[in-house]
Amino acid sequence: MYVSVLRENLPRVMQAIGDAAHRAGRDPGEIELVAITKGHPPEAAEAALDAGIGDLGENRVEELEEKVTAVGRERARWHMVGHLQSRKARELPGLCDLLHSLDTVRLAEKLSRIVSAAGSTLSVLVQVNASGEESKTGLRAEEALEVTHEIVELPGLRVEGLMTMAPFTDEENALRSTFRKLRDIHERLGSLGGYTGATLSMGMTNDYTIAIEEGSTMLRLGTALFGERPR
Repeated sequence: MYVSVLRENLPRVMQAIGDAAHRAGRDPGEIELVAITKGHPPEAAEAALDAGIGDLGENRVEELEEKVTAVGRERARWHMVGHLQSRKARELPGLCDLLHSLDTVRLAEKLSRIVSAAGSTLSVLVQVNASGEESKTGLRAEEALEVTHEIVELPGLRVEGLMTMAPFTDEENALRSTFRKLRDIHERLGSLGGYTGATLSMGMTNDYTIAIEEGSTMLRLGTALFGERPR
């Protein structure tokens, strides 16, 4: 099933990525695609790998562990894109290659202690609530500069960039405003020194072409690739 679904959907997605990149005067090759298999069985992850997608993402630690066990730790670059509860922090290192949702200093400090004690490192993106919605987690835009610099200094964490989630809306101005705000924070961080992140993880199924036009370097796509999740 998933092989045929991807055979139909992936070329359409790649065409849309290419078109959006060209509209923005960008190289499509600089935009990474993470296939989000949330709610789908391991067969979806297998099909993505067979289709040439090497980056797989999950929203929950339990599902991430299930997919890693079923598919194999070394076969993909694994991403944790959902909110990470503090009590689950100890389970994450070793399961994923990139955490997209580092959203508090407290969580950063806990992860720093865990990976430092193990003599390892963890690559992370700092999540910013660039839309300002109360329902979303992430650093407030006005505190993102200061707090990200605090996180950069923590041992064991490698801050590779920023992540945000736009409002779930068809209102293009609201989407662009959110993405531009994250890009602005990213650029200001770079000018202050100490921050070397290059990744802007923004753009999901309903808004990824706009995200590309506004500077996204990493897309998180589920429904656009696999269709609706099974009930």
